[in-house]
Amino acid sequence: MPPPGKSSGNLTGSKAYGTGASTGATGGDSQNTSYGNRGVAGVRVTGAVSGGVVNADSYYHDHHFYQHHQGEAAPVAQAPKGPLPSTTSTASSGSPQAQYSPRSNKMGNGASSNAHFTVDGESMDVHKVKALVPELRHEIKRRDKIIEQYDNQLRQKEDLLKEKENEIARLKEEVHKLKSVLQLKVDTLKSQESKPDLLSTIDENQIEPSKGPAKKQGVSGESPSSKTLGYVDLTHHDKDFKSKQLIKDALLSNEFIKVLAVSQLREVIDCMYEKKVTKSSYIIREGERGEHLYVCADGVLEVHKDDKRLGEIKSGGLFGELAILYNCKRTASVKAMTSTTLWVLDRRVFQTIMMKTGLQKREENMAFLKSVPLLKQLPSEKLAKIADVLEYDFFNENEYIIREGATGDTFFIINKGEVKVTQMIAGQSEPKEVRRLKRGDYFGEKALLSEDRRTANVIALPPGVECLTVDRESFTKLIGDLNELRTKDYGDEARGAERRSGSDSTISPVSDRPVSKEFENITLDDLQLVTTLGMGGFGRVELVQLSKDKSKTFALKCLKKKHIVETRQQEHIYSEKKIMMEADSPFITKLHKTFRDKKYVYMLMEVCLGGELWTILRDRGHFDDITARFCVACVLEAFSYLHAKGIIYRDLKPENLLLDARGYVKLVDFGFAKKIGVGKKTWTFCGTPEYVAPEIILNKGHDHSADYWSLGILMYELLNGTPPFSGSDPMRTYNIILKGVDHIEFPKKISRSAHVLIKKLCRDNPMERLGYGKNGISDIRKNKWFQGFDWEGLMNLTMTPPIIPKIRHPTDTTNFDSYPRDMDIAADELSGWDADF
Repeated sequence: MPPPGKSSGNLTGSKAYGTGASTGATGGDSQNTSYGNRGVAGVRVTGAVSGGVVNADSYYHDHHFYQHHQGEAAPVAQAPKGPLPSTTSTASSGSPQAQYSPRSNKMGNGASSNAHFTVDGESMDVHKVKALVPELRHEIKRRDKIIEQYDNQLRQKEDLLKEKENEIARLKEEVHKLKSVLQLKVDTLKSQESKPDLLSTIDENQIEPSKGPAKKQGVSGESPSSKTLGYVDLTHHDKDFKSKQLIKDALLSNEFIKVLAVSQLREVIDCMYEKKVTKSSYIIREGERGEHLYVCADGVLEVHKDDKRLGEIKSGGLFGELAILYNCKRTASVKAMTSTTLWVLDRRVFQTIMMKTGLQKREENMAFLKSVPLLKQLPSEKLAKIADVLEYDFFNENEYIIREGATGDTFFIINKGEVKVTQMIAGQSEPKEVRRLKRGDYFGEKALLSEDRRTANVIALPPGVECLTVDRESFTKLIGDLNELRTKDYGDEARGAERRSGSDSTISPVSDRPVSKEFENITLDDLQLVTTLGMGGFGRVELVQLSKDKSKTFALKCLKKKHIVETRQQEHIYSEKKIMMEADSPFITKLHKTFRDKKYVYMLMEVCLGGELWTILRDRGHFDDITARFCVACVLEAFSYLHAKGIIYRDLKPENLLLDARGYVKLVDFGFAKKIGVGKKTWTFCGTPEYVAPEIILNKGHDHSADYWSLGILMYELLNGTPPFSGSDPMRTYNIILKGVDHIEFPKKISRSAHVLIKKLCRDNPMERLGYGKNGISDIRKNKWFQGFDWEGLMNLTMTPPIIPKIRHPTDTTNFDSYPRDMDIAADELSGWDADF
């Protein structure tokens, strides 16, 4: 029952639109409804007739009914019996008062034929109001349809939003996928959202001397051809088709493994072996050094760090991929929650596969090139460059490779298949077949000399032909004009020199520079420790002075022997010693003498008290063009010296550049340097994650072109303050590098000329990098960014450096950060690997 003074009318009101603000309801709730531009507020009567006073809303609702008229329902208002005095009633909603003044004309049946009421002083005819009802109902339906449309659009937007949220969740899962990474201190690591990175955390081993950006750390794998390890025999392990497909799918889901050649991928799959793991067994333990990549075949694995669960791995999951590139500590533990089957790949096996397939391909390309009379007089290092730019092109059967009369710039060597050569003969209406060519044959060689028109057609025979190709532009850029080269006598035959391939793994040793008489008789006991100049993963660099002559100071690099053996870096340490003992350049720090004891091997070097370039860059934020240009020029001169001797550096970064007392920049730390010879390549993974070239990440083999890539990265970091490629862990950094420098946004503070040079140095294809062409480093010196630079003054050391350090005395270390004293006692290492150190 309605409350007193309320009507139980059943007319449902409508929602408000436009400027109206009321909503309809039943049960007597007070409302206002705006419609059209009539300016009428629909007032619903809530009271009944009582004592001659009637509420207009009550009259409208309680005394109306619907009559059918010509098949349509029409609302008709029924007037009350007898006259009603004009009275005033206030609507329950608090709306203005409504005056009701009835006027009636009696009809035969006693009913009133006319009725009026007053609303806000305006006299309203009931019949006119009644006539508005259909219009209002129509308007309500129209607007209800609009509401329905908006509701549908809202649901669609909600569905789309849900899809986007699901996509974001999926991408986050992909970002936070399982991986085992090098423990690396990264100051820019953001707090983890939702799920933390599995097997991806930071290293807390190194104590940083001060707040601010952390120093970048180098990483290295042992050489596949290391004397301490030897070559690995590749053994194939039987698998059914389902297992091979599972492994393949897992490998192809990884950013850097999926770019392997089909033959390499097949070899990797064949060489992976099965490992059964019982429930509750550990596959990986946090802190241990990793050497394997794993693919989960079945079962469930749990990943946890510091007793905190990070996630789980199921069938088809891949983890531990960073360990097949280089030595790194596992940053989380993986435990079998059920009995599990794994497929395992050893790092040494992976590196051997990459090296052997790369060498095999290069050997084949070199052999093809040597069979071409036009090229056979070229020296091996030039043939090696051509071999590197050869591309594989496939032509379908009956496809024209060359058309007679057309101009061309490409030279072809047939690798697989057969072609027929046809030619127009005088008096013949159709080209006549003149010869057939097969694997090892070549054609189009004149295109390397000029743009002469082709003199014959070359057509691929079934089932198709694979050719090695090189275009004239690439050839000329790397080698030069063949017209000059083919008549040039390099004197090899007269000397009886043996022609070796570019992939010859035999490396002529770097002969030691004789120890100066000044340092000949110095022993470790003659050195007095002053303070620490730097720290790293392998040890420390100490400032020392002669106890008998304190004016003579040196830098003593102390490397822990046990750590060297654990990370299999013995060959790199020997290489560093030999290269530095030979080096004699004003842009490279000199190594005077080496020592060893039960715990350490030592290198006594010249000291550069101007400090690390990294520290100056950190304090300044970034360098201007003048300062950066001088620093890069010093590095370029160091590279020119090393590359001429067949040495690649592989660890360029501001942390490895020191300022001497005059302000000249010197290259230090040759732990990753290697003498490979001219025209040779190496496959060892070396470098600092932010600086490594794409070919190193992809295990394609690399040479001195990788140093030009790092030179471009150094330019960017000096001018910007941070390197262009940087992620929260090494694997992310590598994936960013593989996307290329074109995906990097250059800040405005890097000038246009510097921008262009950086991109020329950081080309994805090593053969396209500036400095790798026939003119070598001269092409970099002539670049617009170096316009007006005093190269002669730099080489003669007469140029005034832009940064001149303040050094008050031989033991002044104010240009270096302060480091804590080393309280750890290194363990003994007595295997004898350093007997000749």
